[in-house]
Amino acid sequence: MRGSALQRMGMVTGSKSEKVADYKRLHANVWPSVLDCLATSHIRNYSIFLRKPENLRWLTITDPCLVPLSTRKDGEFRAMMYDVFHLA
Repeated sequence: MRGSALQRMGMVTGSKSEKVADYKRLHANVWPSVLDCLATSHIRNYSIFLRKPENLRWLTITDPCLVPLSTRKDGEFRAMMYDVFHLA
């Protein structure tokens, strides 16, 4: 990625209180195929968003644990957040 700027992005969604334990359990054992997909895409410092076929299958299992925030924009499930400060 030499010469290109990396864009840091964040999105947020709420979670269903009765599904928090399931969501944590699922992410404690992420499928190897999902990790391979991320690595193949050169994704680092990653937190829960990418649209790839294997990831979509993963999201069908994890998304039922989530609930959209009331403050999201129309059409959003995960509300965008904007990186205004980062200390590395």
